[in-house]
Amino acid sequence: MKNERTPLNGIRGTGSARGLALAFLGASLLLGACRKSEDKAPAAAGEGPVVGWEDAVLTHAPEVPPPITRTHPARVTVRLEIKEVEKELAPGVRYMVWTFGGSVPGMFIRVREGDLVDFHLSNHPDNKMPHNIDLHAVTGPGGGAAASVTAPGHSSVFSFKAMNPGLYVYHCATAPVGMHIANGMYGLILVQPKEGLPKVDHEYYVMQSEFYTHGKNREEGLQSFDMEKAVKEDADYVVFNGAMGALADDKALTAKVGETVRLFVGNGGPGLVSSFHIIGEVFDRVHSWGGARADQEQVQTVLIPSGGAAIVEFGVDFPATYILVDHSIFRAFNKGALGMLKVTGPTDSSIYSGKQRDEVYLAEGAAIQTLPDGAAIKMPTKLTQEEMMERGARVFTQVCAACHQAKGEGIPMAFPPLAKSDFLMADKARAIDIVSQGKTGPITVNGAHFDGVMPRLDLDDASIASVLTYVRNSFGNSGDAVTIEQVKARRR
Repeated sequence: MKNERTPLNGIRGTGSARGLALAFLGASLLLGACRKSEDKAPAAAGEGPVVGWEDAVLTHAPEVPPPITRTHPARVTVRLEIKEVEKELAPGVRYMVWTFGGSVPGMFIRVREGDLVDFHLSNHPDNKMPHNIDLHAVTGPGGGAAASVTAPGHSSVFSFKAMNPGLYVYHCATAPVGMHIANGMYGLILVQPKEGLPKVDHEYYVMQSEFYTHGKNREEGLQSFDMEKAVKEDADYVVFNGAMGALADDKALTAKVGETVRLFVGNGGPGLVSSFHIIGEVFDRVHSWGGARADQEQVQTVLIPSGGAAIVEFGVDFPATYILVDHSIFRAFNKGALGMLKVTGPTDSSIYSGKQRDEVYLAEGAAIQTLPDGAAIKMPTKLTQEEMMERGARVFTQVCAACHQAKGEGIPMAFPPLAKSDFLMADKARAIDIVSQGKTGPITVNGAHFDGVMPRLDLDDASIASVLTYVRNSFGNSGDAVTIEQVKARRR
């Protein structure tokens, strides 16, 4: 009987056959090990070595830096200066904001997947507070916050690898963190995927956030941060790009029919979730949570958590002014989360016809709208005619124009005109009563009949006097001023 050994690999045999089998097994094991190693090893971020050195392009909202076209990672320098500056939060309302780059939100930062980023954070010598930065795109202690605590008049430098593509929030993380964020310290950083994003005609930067002020909503003058309201998340203002009206009228986003739009949308918080929506549009593609790839199509409203982001893309097919809102709707129409996208170009009746007929509809009921009770805003007791016209124009734009329209033309069978209005000009005392107390029932204006509700508005005496003075001397009307004393007398 031959003396045969059973090897550890379990292969029996002698001579050349055994050798061939062992060789085959060895090759198989080596190949399997290589495959296993390939499965476990992560792909190199950004693919390829870091080549070259460049400065990042930073932009103020709503502008976005141009797409990065290079096909390799680079060493990129980002320089960001912190400034504490006074800005307009709403018409007549000032606020001392703390900013990354002098604006709220902070500068938009765009780098490429795989880039090595050298981050320089400077705190302006005139500032009062130390600050730092937490970039959600950074893998490391505090997202960079631990390495970037910076006193006024100093600069900090740290580096990070842009490993994870996507759209990320950055914010200050100096204690008390909530106060620093609430005062305006947030922005977006895009780590562009190595393969890039699909080409579009327009890219815009939109960021929602809230402000908590000692004064109530629209109380004029310099306002300061209210910690008690912030803890309760009882925001006075919810806005896009740092202020009421930052994306409205002559500051609106623009596009033309047939073009494509990409919005990089962030939510700085510090407390509220955004229900981002564009009235009259549908998002063709959505990168939920700011992810690198689109994961949803034909979406109406996108939830964006505090400290989160989303990328939405859509084509525009019909000319109109489309309204950007937080669809927690009182935030839009009462607290400021409202912007505009103005689209120009030819109409297409196959897409939208406009009103084709008008029929009688009997509503089931109506109710007078009343804003919450509160102490009257402290306002001056005397105003010049010029001051009243200026203040009145602001009140009209904020409160009245949505119904009576920007030029006072009203809406037929819905809201009566103020332009060349016989009803308005006939009785000053009646006009004061309607604005201060509201009115329900039929009226006739310029021969046209209206039967509806005028809500009572919680306006101070100076604002009522000013807005009535304004409309009585605008839109083809000509009359004497309404004084603060006259308003006070009608309230008694």
